[in-house]
Amino acid sequence: MSRRGWILFVALGIIWGIPYMLIKVAVDELSPASIVLARTAIGAALLLPLAARRGYLRPLLPHWRMLLAFTLIEICIPWYLLGYAEQELSSSLTGLLVAAVPLVGAVLVWAMGTERPGRRRLAGLLVGFAGVAALVGFDVEASSPAPVLAVAGTAVCYAVGPIILARWLSQLPGLGVMAASLTASAVLYLPLGLAQWPGEALSGEVWLSVTGLGVVCTVAAFLVFFALVAEVGPSRATVITYVNPAVALLLGVAVLDERITVFTGVGFGLILIGSVLATSKDKEPEPAVVPAATASDRAAGDGSRSREALDVTCDDIARPVPEP
Repeated sequence: MSRRGWILFVALGIIWGIPYMLIKVAVDELSPASIVLARTAIGAALLLPLAARRGYLRPLLPHWRMLLAFTLIEICIPWYLLGYAEQELSSSLTGLLVAAVPLVGAVLVWAMGTERPGRRRLAGLLVGFAGVAALVGFDVEASSPAPVLAVAGTAVCYAVGPIILARWLSQLPGLGVMAASLTASAVLYLPLGLAQWPGEALSGEVWLSVTGLGVVCTVAAFLVFFALVAEVGPSRATVITYVNPAVALLLGVAVLDERITVFTGVGFGLILIGSVLATSKDKEPEPAVVPAATASDRAAGDGSRSREALDVTCDDIARPVPEP
């Protein structure tokens, strides 16, 4: 990887690791709906003019239904659930639990029948969920299971989002998709977010947190991500998925004085190893020698490749998309 690629990689790993800390600060004074409204409104205000100026919005119109579905599943629902969960859970634990996204995505891909998992991937799945069990069983201190279920819902949404993106929106400009999604999210959350906005003035820390979520963790993150993909390609960029939780853990401990136990380290290690194995490529058998295809065979093959282009693999679900 080039020097520029490493700089972009490190920058994005940090940027997508700090939202958990900022959300934890913001939920002290703002409701989850108000946080989502503020973050998406800031992001939309900055990204929408840029996307419009580059002509990235008009191509989205014929795909508005899937774009709306992507918006709901990738932004509206999980960002609200994260705020709800962090009202009780620590930011570091939330970040570690969300690290199970590749595991959930692998299960969804296999359930769709587009891939058949090998032994290594199945082993990775078992190891990864053992890590989740370790975190939930030993590190969760909540009055009810609702916050953990909220994080689980977030992980499912973050796993389904890339599937929608890969199947139905991959041919569209990424900047346009994100600008439109953030705008739609802000509009949807406007009534509830304003209704729950506190009557008293917010503290400086909360204003800084909300601004950081919108400007740094949303706008800057997407721009850096697009630059990273252009520099190193989408496959290498997927590795960033495994860096964010570690950053969330370090920031939670160092900045918010959150505790860390031996089970925290063990759980995160198992999730990391399991995610890598579950989304890795199994060894493929040697291809058999086949006769040269006829013209009609090639024509039929082109049609099958067009259908295969809609399939989703574990590589797709590991690809970073809007992080928390």
